[in-house]
Amino acid sequence: MFIHRYGFRPLFARIKRRFKSPFKRFSLWRISKKERRAQNAAVFDKPIVFSVLVPLYNTPLVFLNELIGSLKDQTYRRWELCFADGSDADHADVGKLCRRLTAGDTRIRYSRLPKNMGISENTNACLRMATGDYFVLLDHDDLLHPSALYYMAEAINRTDADLLYSDETTFSKHPTDAYFHHYKPDFSPDLLRSINYICHLTVFSRTLQETVGYFRSDYDGSQDYDMILRLSEQAKRIVHIPRLLYFWRAHAASVAGDISAKPYVLDAAKRAIAEHLKRVNLPGEVLDGPVISTYRIAYALKGTPKISIIIPNKDHLTDLQRCLSSVYSLSTYPNFEIIIVENGSEKSETFDYYTEQTNLHSNLRVVTWSKGFNFSAICNFGAEMADGQYLVMLNNDIEIITPDWLEQLLMYAQRDDVGAVGAKLYYPDDTIQHAGVILGVGGLAGHSHKGRDRKDSGYVNRAVLVQDLSAVTAALMMIPKKVFDEVTGFDPGYAVAFNDVDLCMKIRQKGYNIVFTPFCEAYHCESKSRGLEDSDEKIARFNSEVDRFMERWSAEVSAGDPYYNPNLDLTNEHFAPKPVES
Repeated sequence: MFIHRYGFRPLFARIKRRFKSPFKRFSLWRISKKERRAQNAAVFDKPIVFSVLVPLYNTPLVFLNELIGSLKDQTYRRWELCFADGSDADHADVGKLCRRLTAGDTRIRYSRLPKNMGISENTNACLRMATGDYFVLLDHDDLLHPSALYYMAEAINRTDADLLYSDETTFSKHPTDAYFHHYKPDFSPDLLRSINYICHLTVFSRTLQETVGYFRSDYDGSQDYDMILRLSEQAKRIVHIPRLLYFWRAHAASVAGDISAKPYVLDAAKRAIAEHLKRVNLPGEVLDGPVISTYRIAYALKGTPKISIIIPNKDHLTDLQRCLSSVYSLSTYPNFEIIIVENGSEKSETFDYYTEQTNLHSNLRVVTWSKGFNFSAICNFGAEMADGQYLVMLNNDIEIITPDWLEQLLMYAQRDDVGAVGAKLYYPDDTIQHAGVILGVGGLAGHSHKGRDRKDSGYVNRAVLVQDLSAVTAALMMIPKKVFDEVTGFDPGYAVAFNDVDLCMKIRQKGYNIVFTPFCEAYHCESKSRGLEDSDEKIARFNSEVDRFMERWSAEVSAGDPYYNPNLDLTNEHFAPKPVES
């Protein structure tokens, strides 16, 4: 990677690429007459009928009227609206309005419940009256974009998805004042275990619902989270539609306004995640996350397999001393070895230090790479020398600050679906250097949330949550040795830049996930080991590595990072929305 050495503008000029998004002109709320006519006239091979499920409880009539209006305004007309009303006697006007509407529109179905049975059972009552092919979850005070059902129908016909979700936005009084847009990644199981990022708009097939069952009242408050976890476990195809199709109303009593309005939600969510972990056979304890309504999992370790820590080094004794001191003084994991790959050191004190450390630590070895500097080849050589089942690539200018750092990496690397795990790195001034890698930023790849304050939770808390990403940096990365061998390690064609991104892309190509965990933290005095890339030779090498990367991965870069969002800007690492075209 190391894009920061050059800045984004030269890289864009070098690649001469422009990523155009079909979503940039998408209307936040209104659509043009031309779009409406085209969507009204669309004919699909599968004429899906959507059942929109809306449990009612003392719903303000103004909200209910607006909700119904957003359904009647849909450009896709094959829908039914299923109301199950558990309102108390003081809110009989809710039922009167619904009954009046059912008389004028056969698509609106209404059932007055004998009593309020809670959110889950009230929603189940909606399910039981529904006749559609797919179910749509809609809260009684929220709204759908006019094209919401159209885009869901289009995606189902195109992909045969059985679980779909969209981006969402939050508004106060009217959709046009929407003030926070949640542009989501494609399906990320680890992010879903950290936060219910899918949330709204959620759509799922009748077949899938019949497989997983109904909503469960034991999880009231987080019944949607519990349902989405169960649906995701059984879904054959999960599709994310990167459009703002759901408008979430924030008011004093809503979760959108303040999660503390419903504290029982948090307990129900933790229990839902715990049950999910049992179902997918991932033993672990569910803990509160760093931000309210987020969660972290302490996965149970499968024994104490040997971990080989590979550190390339050429002089820079102070960096190496700080690195080794932090590893040996802090690490709580008992079974590791350190392999220093010596590459052309010239100072006698460096070799004196090697001798001192090998005498002091029986689990430390120094092996010599006698050829020129090539980060990929050096790491591959170190891996050949390793005895461990897991490899940790560690730059010599890293200072570990998390005592159980190896455990935090291993708990993910031990999973069969994971091919690499990355850490959260900071500059010495306590700003973020790395919180995962975003493909396409700067034209190729860039570090997520780079430059933000260490305490900044990031965009929708993504700087502080475990999640699946396209790549992580090899400055501090754990890889199962068998996966490293399967993808034939680093490509020596990348002597300096993009070797880690290329490695992660190869790992994902084999079907493994790449996990970023913010709970393994370290300082990274980046670039100290090699100095600035300011010579003609180094610039030429960098350009050749850019060409090599684009030759191999241009299709993936053009398609966009599945863990980012096409509505977000690629000219920075801060998840800023793309500028609106004039």
